[in-house]
Amino acid sequence: MDETTAPDHLNPLQRFGRDIRQVRLARKLTQKHLAKATGYTDGYVSKVESGTLLPRPSQKFAKGCDNAFGTGELFAGMLRRIDEGDHPSWFVPYLNLERKAMRILDYSANLVMGLLQAEEYARAVYQAYYAHEEAEVIEGKVAARIRRREVFRRDEPPLLWAILNEACLRTLVGDKQVMAIQLAHLLEAAASPSITLQIMPFSAGAPAASTKPFTVMRFKDAPTVLYTETRVGGRMHDSERTVDAALDDYDLLRAHALAPDQSLALLKNLLKEYRA
Repeated sequence: MDETTAPDHLNPLQRFGRDIRQVRLARKLTQKHLAKATGYTDGYVSKVESGTLLPRPSQKFAKGCDNAFGTGELFAGMLRRIDEGDHPSWFVPYLNLERKAMRILDYSANLVMGLLQAEEYARAVYQAYYAHEEAEVIEGKVAARIRRREVFRRDEPPLLWAILNEACLRTLVGDKQVMAIQLAHLLEAAASPSITLQIMPFSAGAPAASTKPFTVMRFKDAPTVLYTETRVGGRMHDSERTVDAALDDYDLLRAHALAPDQSLALLKNLLKEYRA
């Protein structure tokens, strides 16, 4: 074993795969057996065990391993912590709530919200923000962001209402090709029955409500939460007065934004511009 494969030099996904393999062998299961138990192919299992599956093993696979091995939530929890490690520590509480939310109301002022970012767009954002990081670090963050979409594959996915300021669509992130991919992704997302998309056009004039991005999350059996973010981190607000004020702001933003069908028309026109 050379130093690149020694345990201390494995990256998190390689360690995850190594542990899957060790438990599988201890249970006297073949890769084919584990593939059948988890609903994946033996090639998928092989890539997970070697740490080469891109972008990441799925939570469904991790839970399937726990069921097959009788390990409770060991591997599901391990994979979740790997994801959380690719986010700032202050963002983890938001992630935990996002996974449980039944309704998400979001206003984005300058950049498309994370849940609606295309992979190429997310990569361009991280490359700009973490310009001195290694490519592997960037890719880990991109993969973690894309995996957040798994909330829409829940049995009861959240209903997302997203309002994007037109600046989100005109700020050149990456290049025109990246922006074209992002706008096409937004059009695809808006076709989902779980997602409603509105654009706040420049023509709306002076803002009728908050111009800073914020997110409101509603839950089945928990109080509604407001999430705001600054340069130094994010903050949760659960006081009834603060949340109600945010909801009032959101109603104003919705009223002044383009209707969903008009928003899609603007997206299509801008997409043509970026593709020209």
